Amino acid sequence: MESRIEYFERMLVENPDDPTGLMALANEYGKAERFEDEAAVLQRYVARHEDEGNAYLRLGEVLSHLGREDEAREAYEQGVRQAEKYGHSGMAEDLRLAARQLGG
Repeated sequence: MESRIEYFERMLVENPDDPTGLMALANEYGKAERFEDEAAVLQRYVARHEDEGNAYLRLGEVLSHLGREDEAREAYEQGVRQAEKYGHSGMAEDLRLAARQLGG
């Protein structure tokens, strides 16, 4: 039986920029604790798709978990801009809080 990771990886071979496939694969990598892969897929997603903030929050969280705090902070800051652009003040505040919790 094919794993969910293999399924979404195969799906993305056919359509590498599919937003649903990218987010689903990132979710599966996270469940499997493949955090570097999760971060790479989330970075790929935000580079190719207009996001309203949530993907940046997830990206910042996984980058922080990996000890990549400067990159996490940048993801949170980009997410704040996107959330504000779409009028999501609650999401923007969540992103600001996450950035503050990084310290520095």
